[in-house]
Amino acid sequence: MPGTADAPVASDVATATARIDATLAGLADEARDALQALRETIAAAAPEAVEAISYGAPAFRYHGRPLVAYAAAKAHCSFFPMSPAVIDAHRAELSDFDTAKGTIRFTPTKPLPIDLVSSMVRDRMAEIDAARR
Repeated sequence: MPGTADAPVASDVATATARIDATLAGLADEARDALQALRETIAAAAPEAVEAISYGAPAFRYHGRPLVAYAAAKAHCSFFPMSPAVIDAHRAELSDFDTAKGTIRFTPTKPLPIDLVSSMVRDRMAEIDAARR
């Protein structure tokens, strides 16, 4: 599961980006479009983050630490904020989505709102920044 500092990660950003491109290319159009939009939202919210692969899932790292990850499953897509505290902080905004300790599930027809994803990414970055101090 994405979420630990010592998670297996593709260390070469170019290799990770190529793997992510290939992973997304292999998805059905709706899932690919939803995850590509999520990928772009994360990148815009965290311009210092780099793409990575964590536990086989497309991910981003920030200052060397796991930031967030995402994936497609058969019947849904998932967003992994890699922080139960971030999910808890946005519990009210996530009431229309299926959540678990480290996962938010959504569908391509009902994606996560851009503002919510951006806010969660910024909150996760703040957690990482606080831990670095």
